[in-house]
This record gives sequence, structure tokens and C-alpha cells, in this order.
Amino acid sequence: MKVVKTWERTGVTLRHGYFRLRQTVRKCPSGCPSKKRPGVLAGIIPPGSVVGYDVMVYVGLERFVHHRQREEIRLSLEATHGIRLSSGEISGLAARFLRCLERLHHASARALRAALAADGGWPLHIDSTGEQGRGTLLVAYAGWRQWVLGAWKIPTERADAILPRLREVIFRFGAPCAIVRDLGRAMEEASHALVKILELSIPILACHAHFLKDIGKDLFAGSHDRLRALFRQVNLRKQLRTLVREMGRGLGQEIDLGRKGLSQWQSKPWRGQRLPAGAAGVATVRALAQWVLDYSVEGKGLDFPFALPWLALYERCLQASSAIDAFLMNPPQDDSVRKPLERLRRMLQLVEDKDPAFAAAADTLTRREALFGELRGALRLKDGSSRRKTGHERQSQRELNDIRAAVRRLASSLRRRRPRRGPAEDQLEAIDIILAHLKKHGRFLWGHAIRLSAGVGGGIRLIERTNNLLESWFRFLKHGERRRSGRKILTQDIEMLSPAAALASNLKQADYVAIVCGAIDRLPEAFARLDQRARQKGRSCVLISSTIVDAETASLPTADRKLIRSEKMTQRVIDAAKVGARERDAA
Repeated sequence: MKVVKTWERTGVTLRHGYFRLRQTVRKCPSGCPSKKRPGVLAGIIPPGSVVGYDVMVYVGLERFVHHRQREEIRLSLEATHGIRLSSGEISGLAARFLRCLERLHHASARALRAALAADGGWPLHIDSTGEQGRGTLLVAYAGWRQWVLGAWKIPTERADAILPRLREVIFRFGAPCAIVRDLGRAMEEASHALVKILELSIPILACHAHFLKDIGKDLFAGSHDRLRALFRQVNLRKQLRTLVREMGRGLGQEIDLGRKGLSQWQSKPWRGQRLPAGAAGVATVRALAQWVLDYSVEGKGLDFPFALPWLALYERCLQASSAIDAFLMNPPQDDSVRKPLERLRRMLQLVEDKDPAFAAAADTLTRREALFGELRGALRLKDGSSRRKTGHERQSQRELNDIRAAVRRLASSLRRRRPRRGPAEDQLEAIDIILAHLKKHGRFLWGHAIRLSAGVGGGIRLIERTNNLLESWFRFLKHGERRRSGRKILTQDIEMLSPAAALASNLKQADYVAIVCGAIDRLPEAFARLDQRARQKGRSCVLISSTIVDAETASLPTADRKLIRSEKMTQRVIDAAKVGARERDAA
């Protein structure tokens, strides 16, 4: 072989550090067109790069699995491996990692499909998330394996945008044994269209938590909003915060002494004696106001409608007001204690008896909360979520049957209790809301027991009753992005995040990693083999984007926003408006 060309290249990998490599291209002396290139470099450095696959994988895992910031990754590389990269290079490597990971996911589809089939099928959980209406991320999730099978950015949650993605997942990984969705119209339409088009005979299951949440919103939204508006009108929370702040400043350096006296007062049974005097008494009145303001703790960390914070505030106001009446039966002689106590009593009276609308809204919420509690008890979603089962499938199936029977009994009971006429109009409306939801969604609440074929061992396997697996995944994603960015509002972060970042969570699943690359430390080799096969076939190593074209919607995506908000667009409209005005004046 004759030497055609020789040149030197530099590179850097975790294994070798910085290095310089001499490459030689040789050619057959007889004139045949074949050339021989050294293949050692192709296995450690991507084409068109000087940074090795292992560095790229290190950056990708730190960024999308551990959610570390660019500067953290840069300093870690320098301190641990002596590799110095700029922040821009870190961003570029992270983006290349996602492209390679997505290609590897698609290339491993046949093996992943076989693993899912060996389980007897897989339940498809579908849901989407976003931030303030932007960056809608649609995810298809295999519930039993807890794998992300597909993730896409869609313009908005519409059936015509969801359906093509679901068909793509089924084309790659086979038909699921069931579909678990929320109660949104888009997910409902897309799921039914998918089953009809592909002629699938599988259950479509509505998430029990979403079902309960929808009913709760319909039951409580009106009265809860009225109660919130009433509290904002009287501005009670601001007044209480002002009182707490003023009393805290008044205690000054004696605040620790006051807290000690408050603790001693709490430890003794109260039998009508006066509140303590001095700093202890002031701290006691301050603590009473703080107790009212701490109403959110009644929700135990749950969101509306599983928690009713404004009703909890109203009830605490009534309880504190009654307690102050008892304290004033034997009023404290110390004016520094009595006066703020009376001031607190006047604040709470605004809620207690100045406006009967408070009591009306609270009574409605209390009555409806009792009905909602019955439904939660029947569905056994005490905290608004499903409990993970660790027992035998037979016992879980029996529990599902019990839950279904309990819901049927509740529906029959509600029909019997439903008033036909008279003053119980609110009770009639509340019962009708529950019965209407049961009629509309009842047939999608059951069918979680999937009978497996004899080829995979037979028996029955259960599907999660809720979409909490996927909801928890969304919370984890956003928590990681908040940790990385330091921002509470993730509107821009979620909008700019590549959908392939969702696939990075699969790298935490040992069974997924074993299929796609064998072990996590062999991921660089898997990426290198993908690029080598692509070059052998004469294709680019860059992933070709999906050919799915979304129907345009009324939303304002980033591509349109840049054009619409540009100075050129504004100036063009102004110039055209001036010409139009002159033409109208001339006419």
C-alpha cells in the first residue's frame, strides 16, 4: 500500500486525556480505488470533533440525568480528569449527546420491542406537560417497565397533533395491551382514534386520580372562588401579617423569652385562667394570629381540589374567634396583651358575622366536601393518588373488584338520596355532578386486569389505576430543571428543552441500559458503533427529524414569536398604515 496522505490530529478523552495522533491514508499501488484508513480514531472520537465519545457521555449524563449546571460540569471535568472545556463546548456536547441517544433508542427499537412482548405486552400511559401554556411536551410511557418510549414537542394539546405520535410509537414498539389517559378531550379523541384506525381490541382506561380531580373541581370551584374573593375584599391576611410583624418588632430582644413563656403556657391545661402577662402574653397573641395564617397546613401538601385552603382559613378564623372570646372572659390586665388580642378579635369578626356570604359559601363547600369524601373513600384514593401495591396480584385484583363494587353502591345511594324538589337545590346539583361524571367516564374506569398469554407464563397482571407514574416523572423533570437553572418559573427552559431529554431518564433503568448498550460505561462504544454503521452506509450521523407536520394553531411558537416581535415587523405595519391613511385622505 502506498502512502497517500499523512496528517496529525489532536483529541481528548477521559481515558487518554489530551493526545496527538498521526493518521496515514494508504492506497493500493495497482491503481484500484480502495483506500485504507486507520479505524482506531473512529471508535473514540465522533466525526468532525476533537472531544471523545466518553467526554460527551459524561457531559450528557451530568446534564440530563443529574441536572447539573454547565459550570459545575466544566469544573468537575477539570478537577477530576484535567480536561478544560468552555461553557459553549459543554452545551454543544450535551446537544450532541441527545442526538446520539435518540438514534440509539430508535436503533434498539427491535430489541426493546421484544422485551416488552416478553412481559406479555405493555400499558401505554400518555400525558403532556408544559409551563404557562408553552413548550408542550408529549410523552408516551411504558407503565410496567417505566420506560419513556417517545417524547415530542407539540404546538398544543390537540388530537391531530397527538395521534401521529402515538402511531409512531406503536409502529416501533408494537401495540400496547391498554391505554391509560387523562380526561382531557384531546387525549380522549386521540386514544379512541388510534384504537379505531389500527383496529386494536384493548381497553382505554381513564386515570382515577384525574377522574376524582375533575369531579372535585366541578363541585368546589364556584364556592371556593367566592370564598377567596370575599377574603380578598376584607384583606384579612394582610391585616394579620401586619399584626404579627408589629408584635414581633415590639418583642424585639425579648422574643426568645416570649417563646419560652408561650411554650410553658401551652404545656399547662387551660381552665379559664388569664393569658400570661408580659412578653409571654404578647408572644401568645402573636402565635394565635400566626396559627390562623398557617391554614395551608390543613391541606397536608395536597393541591385543590383535594385540599380546600380558603375553607380551611375560614374554619381557623371561627376557631380562633371562639378561643379569643374565651380568653376575654377573664381578660388579661396587661394592656400590651389585651389590646392586640382585642384587635385580633375585631379582624376575625369581619369573617364571623359582618358578611353572611362567608358562611353561605363555607356551608356549601362543607356539604359538598362530605360527598367528595364518600367518592374518595369508594375509589380508595384518600390522598388523591393511587397506592403502589406490593402484595400478590390476586389480592390486588380482589381489591379492584371491591373498589368497583363500592363505586356502584355509592352511585345507587346517590340516586336514592337525590332530592327531587325543595330547598335542597345545592345537594341536588352536587349529586348530579357526580352521577354525570360516572355516566360519562364510568366505562373507562375498569379493565386494569390484563390476562397474559400462555407463552409468557399466563396469569393476570394489573395496570396502574392512575397516571401518577407519568405525573411523577414530569415533576422529577421540572425539579431537575429548577435545580439546574435556579428558576422557579420554567417557561423558557421547558420551551427550549429538547424532547430527547426525556429519553435520558431511561438510563436510570438497568433493564433498558442492558438492552441498548449492555452497561452504562459502554454507552460511548454504542454511540461510536452507530456512527460507524452510518458512515459505512453513506449516511450522515445527524438524526433526521420526524416528517410529521403539525397543523398550525392559534398559539405563538418561538419561530413565529421571533418574527412577529421583531422591529422590522412593527416598522412594516407602521409604514403600511401611513400609506393606507394617505390613500384614504386623498379619496
